[in-house]
Amino acid sequence: MKIAVVVQRYGAGINGGAELHARYIAERLSRHASIEVLTTCAKDYLAWQNEWPAGEETVNGVRVRRFPVSRPRNTDDFGRRSAVVFDRPHSLAEELAWLDSEGPRSPALIRHLHRVRDEFDFFLFFSARYYHAWHGARAVPGKAILVPTAERDPAVGLGLFGPVFRGVRALMYNSYEERALIHGVSGNQAVPGVVVGVGSDIPERTQPWRFRKKFNVKRPFAIYIGRIDANKGCRALFDHFINYAAGHPRGLDLVLLGQAVIPVPSHPRIRALGFVSDEDKFDALAAADLLVMPSPFESLSMVALEAWALGKPVLVNGACDVLRGQTLRANGGLYYESFDDFAEAMYSLEANGPIGAILGRQGREYFKRHYTWPVIERKYLEMFDRLTRDGATPSAETWPGWWARRQRTLPPARRVLDTVPAGPVLR
Repeated sequence: MKIAVVVQRYGAGINGGAELHARYIAERLSRHASIEVLTTCAKDYLAWQNEWPAGEETVNGVRVRRFPVSRPRNTDDFGRRSAVVFDRPHSLAEELAWLDSEGPRSPALIRHLHRVRDEFDFFLFFSARYYHAWHGARAVPGKAILVPTAERDPAVGLGLFGPVFRGVRALMYNSYEERALIHGVSGNQAVPGVVVGVGSDIPERTQPWRFRKKFNVKRPFAIYIGRIDANKGCRALFDHFINYAAGHPRGLDLVLLGQAVIPVPSHPRIRALGFVSDEDKFDALAAADLLVMPSPFESLSMVALEAWALGKPVLVNGACDVLRGQTLRANGGLYYESFDDFAEAMYSLEANGPIGAILGRQGREYFKRHYTWPVIERKYLEMFDRLTRDGATPSAETWPGWWARRQRTLPPARRVLDTVPAGPVLR
């Protein structure tokens, strides 16, 4: 079997999000099939500039073919177009212009998909909202499997995505909340789909003392791992933590791992260590009392799964349906909706607190049942087998003509999103 993994950017140094998800899946599936990654030359997710050379290379034993981005993102143009399609009645042509502006725009990649569509059994497209997935799924509809990595943000309410959600062979969802969201905006319940998520390469042993010694960390702490960004909820996290520290002088410190794209407050109990190795990351998780995840938008938290794999409880933003639902299903942590919730949860989840160790153990059992690599790989292989046996291919929906695409008859994407029920899926 020959599988193409198609993703917006790809590299061993990209340590988060859908791109890391795609790399993990590509490397694990390479044990069962011939895998080739098709991606762009972009490295930065904001600018989409060509930084890697076009052509072929091998990354961790997987063949990678890169194609140039035709132009970097103009953030002002993208912001203006987002305001139009998210907040005003608009046309399909305006949505397509938004998609082009978002990037990474790579016509060369799409032309390649047309050329090689008969050479692969299936094409796995990661991240539904980007140019490569929308145009690519339309290029190879009979072989397209979508890993949408969709969050509850206005983009998912755009009209151009519905035909893709309904027109691919199958979807591999990250969570029950993501599946319910996509069902709600597109009515694609008839398309085969499974909630699968992603695993992680958990080391057999960690050394918490090694992290403490290397970084001179002496006090108990909560840890945040990921991009330090306002869109990830970090501004609100800083506000909550500073207030918590003022009221709990003997409470936990806050340690942050990851690239900072917003300023980190200068505070004696907040330490930002920047980008660290995987060894340091897992040692840090093992040394922490808990993981805090303040993001309001996620399709799946890989780092929460890693925390549970190490028996650590999590504290998540209750405004994120996915994080809240995942935490409740795992019974592996707490969620907060206000500062008072945050402060009380921090106190409860301390290592010497009443429930942290219990929730951490329950999280570990949840990880073992649902997110170890044999479980993840089996779900992918079963889907490939099911689609191969089925043999049917979806029929493409009729695309509106030139004039119809320019009629401002589509509602604001935020309004569409507001019609879809929210909340965690507990059954």
